[in-house]
Amino acid sequence: MQLHQSRRREFITLMGVAAAWPLYARAQQPAMPVIGFVNGGTTDTYPDRVSAFRKGLEESGYVEGRNVTVEYHWLDGRYDRLPALMADFVRRRVAVIATPYGNAASLAAKAATATIPIVFGAGGDPVKLGLVDSFSRPGGNATGVNIYGVDLVGKRLALLLELVPNAARVAVLINPANLAYSEATLQNAQEAARTMGLQIQVYKAATISEIDGAFAAMAKERLDALFLAADSFFGSRRMQIVPSAARSRVPAAYGDRESVEAGGLMTYNTNVASVFRQIGVYAGKILMGSKPANLPVVRPIKLELVVNLRTAKTLGITVPKTVLAFAHDVIE
Repeated sequence: MQLHQSRRREFITLMGVAAAWPLYARAQQPAMPVIGFVNGGTTDTYPDRVSAFRKGLEESGYVEGRNVTVEYHWLDGRYDRLPALMADFVRRRVAVIATPYGNAASLAAKAATATIPIVFGAGGDPVKLGLVDSFSRPGGNATGVNIYGVDLVGKRLALLLELVPNAARVAVLINPANLAYSEATLQNAQEAARTMGLQIQVYKAATISEIDGAFAAMAKERLDALFLAADSFFGSRRMQIVPSAARSRVPAAYGDRESVEAGGLMTYNTNVASVFRQIGVYAGKILMGSKPANLPVVRPIKLELVVNLRTAKTLGITVPKTVLAFAHDVIE
């Protein structure tokens, strides 16, 4: 009887160990690396860009949810959240910080850590911004893509002037919450305007209500055209901004193609989806063991002029053949 009870106890103990083994095994498996992804827009306004980022990751051997976790943080224009967000990334030691589109997030990441790899999309010279030592040899813990955003300001303003050749006074809308990028955009716009003989009127908006206020102020001034900084917050508010420009009947140059697809007049900028894909590629390479210091900063492969002919017709604008020939996409 005692032998039978002893064997029974052994059997129950073994069964208990067997039942607990899968839980123990799972606990011992290494956690998937985490990418902290930060963008200034909103989660529902740029699905194509997120898809491009995931495609880039897959090209480097990483599939979200299978062997990597991506934490998406959409600021919706709240750039003041960046210091706390980056501090949290550092505290948790995420594997990579990805800041695909925006200087504010890239600079906040660089200020927060000198060790966690950063993959940025910089709308200006990343060397001058202090993100890298050089394009070919970035040095520290950051690399990425030079978007050319600020560098294209003069060309985008010139193309707007080709569509509105009689324009004399142009409104420039910037986001003061994205200070460094806005100041660089404004400086380039003012320099270009001087060479073109244009008068610039500056408007600032960092919230939904301030966007409405800026358009109300523009309407009173009866300005000839509008130039928007290529700010993620403005892009995420395109369903507010584009109709406001239409009601004011003001020809506008936008910072993103999505706003032109939504009814805006034109844009000239880097193909942003290709930037997000490249950042996904670099994030994957870093997870595979590459060092940011050894991955050269990539310059944009594709620049694109997108013109909405329906909007041009509504505004009474005849698009010159020279502009049509230069356009990458024409929306009819």
